[in-house]
Amino acid sequence: MAPDMAAELLGRTLFVVTRDVGLLLLPGLVTGLVISIVQAATQITEQTLSFLPRLLVTLATLIVAGRWLLGELSRLFVELYTAVPYSL
Repeated sequence: MAPDMAAELLGRTLFVVTRDVGLLLLPGLVTGLVISIVQAATQITEQTLSFLPRLLVTLATLIVAGRWLLGELSRLFVELYTAVPYSL
């Protein structure tokens, strides 16, 4: 495999994985931040209070965007798999 082709595939792989993971983590992080602000304002110090809402938001994000995420990962896998014969 030519170095430029390998670098392009690696860059695309890193971009797709980073975007997909960011899409799953960002809503949970925002939810955790909002709950932390509410806890600070009300002086509630329960550590487990933010866990369930973050989990539910992450699950909802996975349910809503799961089909698209799986499609993107499938396209990336097909692209990587079809690039193998050109590397020999």
